[in-house]
Amino acid sequence: MFKLCGLQFLLLVHWAMCQNFGDLHVSGPLKDMNFSILEGGGMRFVYQFTSEPPAVSFRLSGEKDGIIDIVPKTGILYLNGSLDWETKTMHRLQVESLDENGNVVKGPYAVTIYVEDVNDNPPEFDQTTYTGVVRQNSRQGKPFMKVHATDRDDPTTPHAQLTYSILHHFPNPYSEMLFQIDSATGEISPSKTGSYYLDPQKQDTFTLVVTVKDMAGMTTNAFTSSADVIITVKESLWKAPPTIRIQENSTQVHPVNITKVQSNEQGVIYGLYEKEKLPRLPFSIDQDGIIYVTEPLDREEKDTYSFFAITKDNNGELVDKPLQIQVVVEDINDNPPVCQEDLTVIEVQENEGGGSSIGTVIATDMDEKDTLNSRLRFKIESQVPDRPASNMFFIQQDTGVLNLAGTSLNKQAASNYSLKVLVTDPAFQTICDVQVHVIDINDQIPIFEKSDYDNVTVAENIAVGTVLLEIQATDGDEPDTGSSHIIYQVKEGDPDNVFIIETDPETNRGFLKINKALDFETAPVYNLVINATNPEPLVSSVQYNASSLTLFKVFITDVDEPPAFYEVAYNVEVSEDVPVNTLIVTVEAYDPEGDSVRYSLEGDVRKWLKIDSATGEIYTASPLDREQEEVYTVEVVASELNNAAQKSKIAVLLRLHDVNDNPPRLVMDSPPFFCYPVSRGEKAFLQATDDDQYWAYPMFTFSLGDDVNTRNNWEISKINATYAYLSPKHGNFEEKTYNVSVIIKDNGKPPLERTVNLEVSVCRCSSDNSCFIALEREDSWPTAGQAIGILIGVLLIIGCIVGGVFIHMKCKQKDEKKSEQKDAKDRSELNRLA
Repeated sequence: MFKLCGLQFLLLVHWAMCQNFGDLHVSGPLKDMNFSILEGGGMRFVYQFTSEPPAVSFRLSGEKDGIIDIVPKTGILYLNGSLDWETKTMHRLQVESLDENGNVVKGPYAVTIYVEDVNDNPPEFDQTTYTGVVRQNSRQGKPFMKVHATDRDDPTTPHAQLTYSILHHFPNPYSEMLFQIDSATGEISPSKTGSYYLDPQKQDTFTLVVTVKDMAGMTTNAFTSSADVIITVKESLWKAPPTIRIQENSTQVHPVNITKVQSNEQGVIYGLYEKEKLPRLPFSIDQDGIIYVTEPLDREEKDTYSFFAITKDNNGELVDKPLQIQVVVEDINDNPPVCQEDLTVIEVQENEGGGSSIGTVIATDMDEKDTLNSRLRFKIESQVPDRPASNMFFIQQDTGVLNLAGTSLNKQAASNYSLKVLVTDPAFQTICDVQVHVIDINDQIPIFEKSDYDNVTVAENIAVGTVLLEIQATDGDEPDTGSSHIIYQVKEGDPDNVFIIETDPETNRGFLKINKALDFETAPVYNLVINATNPEPLVSSVQYNASSLTLFKVFITDVDEPPAFYEVAYNVEVSEDVPVNTLIVTVEAYDPEGDSVRYSLEGDVRKWLKIDSATGEIYTASPLDREQEEVYTVEVVASELNNAAQKSKIAVLLRLHDVNDNPPRLVMDSPPFFCYPVSRGEKAFLQATDDDQYWAYPMFTFSLGDDVNTRNNWEISKINATYAYLSPKHGNFEEKTYNVSVIIKDNGKPPLERTVNLEVSVCRCSSDNSCFIALEREDSWPTAGQAIGILIGVLLIIGCIVGGVFIHMKCKQKDEKKSEQKDAKDRSELNRLA
């Protein structure tokens, strides 16, 4: 082989000697050596061993595999083909030097060649199509399936470091993908959007196009493969059960199974959580999701329970969204009636007419309201004393209202009566004690100690609840009865109930307080007329008069207040395409002191609005754009004309309604291409989007332009609402870039369209269907500088060859005959090369 390629070999020697090998010497004496060589690359020079007499030749043995050999006479170790890391990563060889008779002079020495990997294998998926199932409401980032690919290159290098990604997502009705993939492991899980929106009722099947790249995906020349992933969405198993009803005071053996929940994931840890912070929660859950009531419940203690079932993983992180569990405790009749008071005391004037209502016996039942279990009935069991008759009172059986029988009471006959009232429900009964006091008639009116309490002056910003005045009246009737207790009221001068009077029941002293905020501008002065009355009615012969009235005047002083708006806030809805200078809203404020108000805007960062400082009318100052901001908030400042420090603010929320003002556009990571030669059936994906708002999904139509060449060469077919295929009509395409006119139209009102001049490349492709881009060469003569550089390069090549031949000749000086033959041969080669 060396003889057949003498000139090529000399060039190879020259190339090897001119390379930058760093510390690696291209020739040297025979010894153990290691070499690292990149796989591929064809024939190449490795090393030249130099001999020492009496050695005249070299012999190579070991794992040559028909690729590695040595030139016996010169000791040049070379490759006559390409190494392959995937076939063999290391070759073990032995080199010996021989004398003229073929006897070993030195050696054998170990020569090891380590094959270095190059990225020459694309990654491959272990399946062409994967299928998986995901449950509705599955948590974000929790893998439900996995894809896997392998690469035959060296796994310790980036050549076999794989990166996964999702290339396409069909269909994809939202702005974000519903699924995500772990770039390192290939695990597929719901995205944040998918965890919320996946619903088998709306879409039960999705197709993902998943790609894998080697070189860790960091270089553009990485190999790429793809596979389809078909995902089926199923209904969530994690559902809240219907409201659970449990009868109180159950006699079953506890715990009792009441319901079950099930997570979408396996191996979760179930738990219960309640927000009410009860002393104890009488429910539990096991690790199969079965919920138990752990003890009998008491409806009167608590009639409903609301808690949450939760699931956690082994790290304590929530797996599913908490499920609310509602439990209603059903009532049984297990509570007797209860008297509201241990002793019900009723006062009755001795002149009260027969049949009059004198009071009410109040009892309660803790059983469920408005059921037969809590229905109460009343009956008088006894009356002490029984004079002048045993039936001086009767009680209404369903309400407990106590009435006098046919005649009035007489305090001389009996000043007190003790009644036993029987209260029953369908299962229980209770006795309530009632004491009836016969009191003197109310024939004395309250009399004020002063007929006029003069006046007081207060500022309008005085605090609500402030006591302005203490008043006192006296009553000569029997103490500590309804006939002597006094009630104070503002009879005149306060139509809006700005003031209130409270009475001390021990002393009958009254306290006049501020009940509502004062306002000087509304009422600068109040002329109050206050009366005093008793809760018991007066006898018919006595009437309240001027002695039960008193006067009091309240003067209000003005405090400078800021302007006030008539509204709490302004919410305005307007279309984004309204013309500039359109009136959108008028804000109104007033100054309590009557000063003029001026208006200004704050927070108008987009300069969309302007305001009339005198009228508060807000106009558009520039075009609005919902795509920039859907809800635009500004503040209107109202300030006094003569005191700008007195000001108030109010928010104006401008909600913009969308109009179809954005034509659709293509969304592409890179221009489409087809591999040369083009075959029919190839397709390129086109995706469209639109910045406008749609109530449902956006829908686009795709078509080709009217250009004859475009329609003759290409066709377009719809996939779904947002995707289409572009495919060639025939295979007669040249290697070049074609301009394809594509028209995209949306479904807005009115619809908008955009024409896109799409650049489609037809190019030669690599094994992984990546497009090669040929470098353009200039067909022109070299410049003067380039010519000089070429000449110098040629001279350097010749010099290197001569130097190499000279070194080789010097090593063979002891064998003159053979040296002369070799010199002649080298000169012949040199002359022929020159």
